[in-house]
Amino acid sequence: MTVLRVPTSVLKAARVFFEEQGSFGLEGTAMIAGPDQPRLVIPDQNAVRIRHGVSVELTAKGQFDLATELAGSERFVARIHSHPGEAFHSATDDRNPVITFDGALSIVVPFFGLGLRHGLDACAVYLREEGHWHPLPTGDQRDQWVMTGATSVHESEGGEYAEQPDTSMASARTGDAGAHHG
Repeated sequence: MTVLRVPTSVLKAARVFFEEQGSFGLEGTAMIAGPDQPRLVIPDQNAVRIRHGVSVELTAKGQFDLATELAGSERFVARIHSHPGEAFHSATDDRNPVITFDGALSIVVPFFGLGLRHGLDACAVYLREEGHWHPLPTGDQRDQWVMTGATSVHESEGGEYAEQPDTSMASARTGDAGAHHG
C-alpha cells in the first residue's frame, strides 16, 4: 500500500477553484494525477444550480482533456469535488465514480471549498475497494492512504541536508499554483 502525499499547493489550488465556483453557488470537480508528483487537473465542466440542488458534469471537452492529460506512468489517483454543505458521498457520487480501481480515493470538500481552509481533516475521504466506496475517518486509518504536505529540503545543524515536511497552507488567493486547467 502506497500513501498518497498530496502537496499543500495542490490542495490550495483546489480550494481556490472550489471557492470561486462556490461564490456563484456552484460545485466544482477536479482530479488528482499522480502518484509520484501529485498535481491537480481541473477539466472543463458545466456546473448548474437548480431549485433543489446543485450538480456538476464534465463537458465533452473536459472528458477529452482528462483522456489526454496523463503522462508516462501517471494515472488519476483521486477525485476531489465540492459540496454546498456537509461533506459526504452522495448517491450521485456513488453512481458516477469517475475512477473505479481498488485504492482510488474520492475527496469531498464541504461548504463550496471553504472546508479546505482546514485541510483534509474537514473533508470526507473515501477509499474504493471491491467496487464500493468506504469512508476513511480522520486519524490513523486515513493516514495509511492519504496525507498532506509537500517535502522540502532544509539544511540541518551538521551542514547536511534533511527532508522536512512543509505543512504551510497559505490562505491568500494567488492564481492556480499547482493546477492545470483543461
